[in-house]
Amino acid sequence: MFLKQYVLIFIALLHHLSLFSQDSLSNLNHKRQKAALYTGLGGTVLLHSALYQMWYKDYPGSSFHFFNDNKEWLQMDKIGHSYSAYYLSLTGIEVSKWAGVKKKNQWKWGLYGLIFQTPIEVFDGFSSGWGASSGDLIANTLGSGLCIAQHALWNEQKIYMKYSFTPSVYSTIRPNVLGKTYTNQMLKDYNGQTYWLTYSPFKNPKINYLGFAFGYGANGLIGGFENKWTGSNNIQNDKTDIERYRQFYWSLDINFSKIKTKNKFLKKAFFVLNCIKIPSPALEFSRGKFRGHWMKF
Repeated sequence: MFLKQYVLIFIALLHHLSLFSQDSLSNLNHKRQKAALYTGLGGTVLLHSALYQMWYKDYPGSSFHFFNDNKEWLQMDKIGHSYSAYYLSLTGIEVSKWAGVKKKNQWKWGLYGLIFQTPIEVFDGFSSGWGASSGDLIANTLGSGLCIAQHALWNEQKIYMKYSFTPSVYSTIRPNVLGKTYTNQMLKDYNGQTYWLTYSPFKNPKINYLGFAFGYGANGLIGGFENKWTGSNNIQNDKTDIERYRQFYWSLDINFSKIKTKNKFLKKAFFVLNCIKIPSPALEFSRGKFRGHWMKF
């Protein structure tokens, strides 16, 4: 599903608003707050309405129900939910700064991650083909919570969630699910995705942008629960000989938020770059063994 792409486009739009005319933040600006609220909430309603028309409308409906998908994709999809919620919340907080909201109230704007993502679970809950996922709701809450808690405690993000992608060989086996094009694979092929937590412990301004990253990925995933599925024309596909396993990484990274600049274009660029883990050497632990990578993305 194109949910990640849908979320990332909206983050970019809201963050562009937060950097527009960012020259007078000393006083509470009611006009900016109204503009931010109307853009955020109004845009959410419009985008969710469009999503419903494009995706859910043509599928059979049902009474509201839950579906337990917590064991799918070795939880890679859940971390993806946390990642999206984290950056939606971070964007809400950045917009609140632009709008002149007092520091003590800025964390409330971080709830935007939950406000944006929860209706999608409601849509799923009323669709007979899916169902609301308690795991998705928990993941959304954890992602927003990570952002809000750090802002409330430190007025900054000391730990950033990040994403990286390297094409896998498995998308050719099941392209309809894992993606036919590179862009689709970035969104759908969990074998190629890695999610990271980056922490920058250094206080010296000359090196405070350097950080350490802990990553999580998975491999051998052809289907959600298992590598066996029914394809077109009821053809049975069995790839259970392919092992499904988790991957843990330790690596180096750069925290672009620590690089100070007054240039608005660079601020936008750094915000986008900080969503992504830079390529660097890494140590992987999987299947009970350690493995080194000269360059891991």
